Amino acid sequence: MKQQRGVALLLVLWVLALLSLLLGGLAGWVQLQTRQATWHRQHTQAVLAAEAGVALVMQALADPLQRKQWVADGRQMPLVFDDAQLRVSLRSERGKLYLNSAEPADFARVALACGASAAQAARLAKDLETRRNQGVAPFRVVEELRQLPGMTQALYSRLVPQITLWSGLDRPDPAFASTLLRKALNLPQQSAVGADPGEVLVISSRAERPGGYHARLQVTVLLSPSEGSAQPYRVLRWQE
Repeated sequence: MKQQRGVALLLVLWVLALLSLLLGGLAGWVQLQTRQATWHRQHTQAVLAAEAGVALVMQALADPLQRKQWVADGRQMPLVFDDAQLRVSLRSERGKLYLNSAEPADFARVALACGASAAQAARLAKDLETRRNQGVAPFRVVEELRQLPGMTQALYSRLVPQITLWSGLDRPDPAFASTLLRKALNLPQQSAVGADPGEVLVISSRAERPGGYHARLQVTVLLSPSEGSAQPYRVLRWQE
């Protein structure tokens, strides 16, 4: 009889231990889900704040008086939206290398400045020239550049901020060119203040909320897409 009671007690203890283990696992899972939900909510609010930064810039560009305060050379402007701190900048696509008509030699110089080897830069420039001579359609999206033979992901990531598909210029406008492009292409030093940035602009908006949650957006927009259009701008590219 005592032996049966001992076995029963042992079974009860095993069941209690198993239940404790299950409850501990459940509590850990609930805690993990709560943390994930909190992160997702905070991140979403940061993204919305970054989108608000883009909207604030577009609102300022629509006002002739406020528009003069925004210089499209990449300088950052601090803004506040709700409890988020924003760092917003504006850059003209006129200051970038136009991929569809740039001289292959200029493309090679920019590739070198972005970290390509001499052989890699020469090969990429040759591939670009061959593509044009074969009558291949112009680049339609920036990501097509990644398909050039010899292009690596690291080089592509450094090249993308320096090239454009929307300026239509044979060479970058020195007033809006980055320091890297000025040095690579030997462009003169010019001020962007008062210069015409054109109709295609890149808005970078970084939002940071209490707790260290942050989000960054980079939006390429075309101002006044068509006469009489109800939309003051059209989004050409959206990156998070």
